[in-house]
Amino acid sequence: MPLLLDILTTSAILYAVAAGLLLIFGVMKIINFAHGAFLTLGGYASLVGSQLGLPYWAALPLALAVGALAGMLIEWLIVRPLYSRPLDAILATWGLGIIIGQLITLAFGREVKFVASPVQGTVDVFGTDYSAYRLLLVLAAAAIGITMAFLLTRTRFGLVTRAVIMNEQLSRGLGINSSLVRFVSFSIGAGLGSLAGALITPLSSVDPNMGIPWLVNAFMLVMVSGSSMASLLIATLLFGAAQVLISTFISPILGGLAIVVLAAVTLRIRPKGFSNA
Repeated sequence: MPLLLDILTTSAILYAVAAGLLLIFGVMKIINFAHGAFLTLGGYASLVGSQLGLPYWAALPLALAVGALAGMLIEWLIVRPLYSRPLDAILATWGLGIIIGQLITLAFGREVKFVASPVQGTVDVFGTDYSAYRLLLVLAAAAIGITMAFLLTRTRFGLVTRAVIMNEQLSRGLGINSSLVRFVSFSIGAGLGSLAGALITPLSSVDPNMGIPWLVNAFMLVMVSGSSMASLLIATLLFGAAQVLISTFISPILGGLAIVVLAAVTLRIRPKGFSNA
């Protein structure tokens, strides 16, 4: 049972971390290498909230808002002029991630800081005592997934977003403002990244480089998921399980490499990954 719970919670964390990156890639066909910096922004938003005496749960919407506002500014000033140059956009977001990290270092220093978990202790799950906060992260990831599914399938924004994903030129001919769709999608994706950063802070330290280790795994998960949230769920469950099993029974070091290696193998066998699974 502990192993199953580890797989479930690890997959949930990976899903929350990668969801914003997938949304941006699905709409804009650009890998946002500043995603790790957005995770870091969320971590520091949570830290600042705790230092101001705000309840942890109040820091979550703060992190979401900080990430979304940063995403709006970045899309408008940096990404928008590079729509037709996706490689340059990738390089720009990579450089931007470094700049954001340095600005955070200037503002907060390099010291490692911690945010206390809002939920202490364990919960009995079929006779197994398990971290209450990690279990809450499963609910948080489910809430993110359900909200995104509703937004993309049950709203007008979702309809026009899917039209832009399938055929941007045709959607423009139908009168859809694809630039606005890109702007909103990037902002939401950045906000989700910051929200994920705030969610993982009680499980790790807060420092200027906290988002970098998560970026690589999120990138590989998005590559095998295409633009589908359902495919992302499949990828996080399979690769999250592999990571936990390899870390537990073989080596934590090899477990840390599991997602990257398995994603590369998957793309070699199925170039479209799980997007048509």
